[in-house]
Amino acid sequence: MSASEDDFPNRTPIVAAAVLVVAAGGGLWYFLAHRAPPPPLPVDQPQVAIPPAPPAEPEITHPVPAAAAGAREGLPALNDSDQAILAALGAAAGPENVRDEVVPENVIRRIVTTVDNLPRQRLPAAKRPVTPARGAFHADGDELHATLDPANFARYRPFVDALRDLDMQRLVDVYLRFYPLFQGAYQDLGYPNGYFNDRLIEVIDVLLKTPDVSGPVELVRPNVLYEFADPTLEARPAGQKLLIRMGPENAALVKAKLMELRADLTAAPPKKK
Repeated sequence: MSASEDDFPNRTPIVAAAVLVVAAGGGLWYFLAHRAPPPPLPVDQPQVAIPPAPPAEPEITHPVPAAAAGAREGLPALNDSDQAILAALGAAAGPENVRDEVVPENVIRRIVTTVDNLPRQRLPAAKRPVTPARGAFHADGDELHATLDPANFARYRPFVDALRDLDMQRLVDVYLRFYPLFQGAYQDLGYPNGYFNDRLIEVIDVLLKTPDVSGPVELVRPNVLYEFADPTLEARPAGQKLLIRMGPENAALVKAKLMELRADLTAAPPKKK
């Protein structure tokens, strides 16, 4: 089917904007190509090198305790930290839970990458720190009209059961002990002046804003994967959509644990100026 003029209602302003951009770019090129060269410096005038400006300090809203932020003594290098962080997590959450649920390679980098992406539209599956939910996804209905099958909620039960009994303060203790490595992994993502604990609190707040969805959740299948039929749900961050797919009961428990985690992480005194 060929496209008609009605298919492009905003075509005229788009073309006008493109023309303006090209014209401005051409004018800039002409100016740079034809401007007079700057006069040379006098021979007897020494050229003084201007030192680069120091990197700006990050604005820290939720500082971790100073002792944790800089305590690298006894910590392995980030690339050699898997064995140490897995042992610490096993002591806090139970070795069987860590063995069954946590991907054992690049643990800290996976956690940091996933946390950073939870408020975005997509999660990089290859970087997730935990194993996928067991079993296949099911939808009620057919290709034309489908709803989320509540049986899917049971797929998240092992993860939620492990989370239910988790002492969040012990988890926070592990996090603070290894914080310099989390901070380093976050800066390696391309945030040299970023502060990972602030990003973590920001992401927790996004997840806590997940709407409570009750009743049948309608789905569509435009391609291979199902999506939420409600465009307002489908446009939500990846972390919120994951909580909705877990079901109301599982999502409520995850939110409660996130609130515990947030309270423990923000209990540190504010940074002194």
